[in-house]
Amino acid sequence: MKQSEIKKKYPYVERDISWMYFNQRILLEAARPEVPLLERLTFLGIYSNNLDEFFRVRVATLNRIIEYADKNIQQEQETAVHTLKQIGKLHNRYYKQFEETFASIMEELKKENIYVIKDTEMTDEQKTFVTSFYRNKLNGSTNPLFLNATRMLDDQTDEDIYLAIRLLRKDETGKIKEKDYAVIELPTGDFGRFIQLPDSDGKTYLMFLDDVIRYCLPMIFVGMKYTDYEAYTFKFTKDAEMEIDSDLRTGVLQKISKGVKSRKKGEPIRFVYDEQIPKDLLKKLVDRLNVDKNDTRVAGGRYHNFKDLMKFPVCGHNKLKYPIWEPIFKPELNGIESLITLIRRKDRSLHYPYHSFDTFIRVLREASISKEVKSIKMTLYRLAKDSKVIKALISAARNGKKVTVVIELLARFDEASNIDWSKKMQDAGIHVIFGVEGLKIHSKLVHIGTRHGDIACVSTGNFHEGNARMYTDYTIMTAHRPIVREVNAVFDFIEKPYAPVNFKELFVSPNDMRKQLIVLINKEIKNKEQGKEAYILAKVNHITDRTLVEKLYEASTAGVQVELVVRGNCSLVTGIPGISENIQINGIIDRYLEHSRIFIFANGGEEKYYIGSADWMPRNLDNRIEVIAPVYDKDIQADLKRIVCYGFRDTAKGRIVDGTGENRERERDNNIPFRSQEELYNEYKNTL
Repeated sequence: MKQSEIKKKYPYVERDISWMYFNQRILLEAARPEVPLLERLTFLGIYSNNLDEFFRVRVATLNRIIEYADKNIQQEQETAVHTLKQIGKLHNRYYKQFEETFASIMEELKKENIYVIKDTEMTDEQKTFVTSFYRNKLNGSTNPLFLNATRMLDDQTDEDIYLAIRLLRKDETGKIKEKDYAVIELPTGDFGRFIQLPDSDGKTYLMFLDDVIRYCLPMIFVGMKYTDYEAYTFKFTKDAEMEIDSDLRTGVLQKISKGVKSRKKGEPIRFVYDEQIPKDLLKKLVDRLNVDKNDTRVAGGRYHNFKDLMKFPVCGHNKLKYPIWEPIFKPELNGIESLITLIRRKDRSLHYPYHSFDTFIRVLREASISKEVKSIKMTLYRLAKDSKVIKALISAARNGKKVTVVIELLARFDEASNIDWSKKMQDAGIHVIFGVEGLKIHSKLVHIGTRHGDIACVSTGNFHEGNARMYTDYTIMTAHRPIVREVNAVFDFIEKPYAPVNFKELFVSPNDMRKQLIVLINKEIKNKEQGKEAYILAKVNHITDRTLVEKLYEASTAGVQVELVVRGNCSLVTGIPGISENIQINGIIDRYLEHSRIFIFANGGEEKYYIGSADWMPRNLDNRIEVIAPVYDKDIQADLKRIVCYGFRDTAKGRIVDGTGENRERERDNNIPFRSQEELYNEYKNTL
């Protein structure tokens, strides 16, 4: 069958388009009136921050593919061109939604006596405060950079926000005698993006740092005899890197990366500016930033870099935030008995952030001091700033345990932090393994060797205290010998990834994970044909792997019911007669980021359960070391099924993911919303 015929038979949403649909679901959550106001601002900040990273990496990759001169990748280039056009259209449409949502929230804040005012709206008292703030704090942190004929802005970071300034000197008649242009980087790292002004009449007043500096321009340029000052906010997003684990053929990516990475890296690929900016100032910026015709340009409103909204000041208005859900300590794991002994007795589980991550830390701490523990092996991908995990491992090494840590140095945007922690661990005597060239270590594993029987932990997410407060992830802790033995074998596999090894319990990529998943789906198809119970229930972050997408279509065609909870990228198109009418997908955006990967197969009535680190994407199956593990404990199986089924039932925060990008809300039974995260928290709490 020709490629075009395959595509026609099996519809496929390009990964980057599906990502745009996902990010819009975050934007739509910010528009929900029932969401607390300050949380709505947080969702706007998340949307903006996601978009920055998307342009740095994914759009940068598409641009490089288009620019690379090689007739052998013509098909990939045509796809990249089409995808970029679609991204541009969606970006512009969503940007308007963003601006409207932001303006609406600002009006709603006023009803709560929170006013975000401009520099032109200040009272005399507020002007006095801002003047004093500049002289006592801000002075010295605002350093203008004049835009002359030769100065480029290629050394400016895209982590920051800037003011483009037009400075005029007019004579008595108003005629312009002199014109200068400058750029000021806003010192948000020192002062934040929002400056709180003195309260008045029970009202809270805030001002963007942008506007504070606008008002202070005459003081910044004191003595230079300018008569008029104009300032316009702008931001840009730079090409961060070629994504080596993309969906293209690996050889092609390596060639592209080698051929153009040094030339393209660091150049702006998206430029967002105030639509009111004068044409002469805009031209100066475009020239100095080297923005070309292929780069995305967005004429927006007065403010940009909305990721700062994630840190919008609460100012005592806690009722405008979500109520606090304190992490729960499972009673059976919160006593004085050895946790390692409890795990040997029965498989245990933790579901973050509903359950406290401190219980997992307790396991590591016990292992670090227990006389029966001989060794600890662990994979680490991202680490908290003040990592208790690392402290426990260092303690173990100093107590004479043999500690081995596999740390991924290429965890995007966390590279510097991971390198720093690696040095500290090496200094403490920990054997640190830096992964494998060409394969990211993304599995989440712990192996603890003891004199009385080893145990292992398999998780869906990073061993990271911060993530465990915001991401929904699942950890199983087991003494099941075949699993524990194979978890230990994964560490050998990491050190020698191309040595032949067979895993019977675990699915390990890039070894055989895709093959094992296909076997499970084929079994459901066969069972359905034989009249047996057949269904697939899964919760996963992303589904973009063409082989698995087509296999799910095949299962649907055979009559297998497929119910999925997918947070992010999803290349499936549902509801197509004869192809995907038996596939339904729910996408949840709520207070916690859905991150756990759970897979349940009917298996003819004897269900099979799995959890792991891998999404159904080429990068997870081909370019990373990932692990999916079976779950045998009946109590944990029941919990996993409840998580997936609750997620699929969610009508309060769930939206229909069907490949159209419409992101329609789910129908509610008797108009009563079902919110999976709240229901799960309450059920866990009621078990205390």
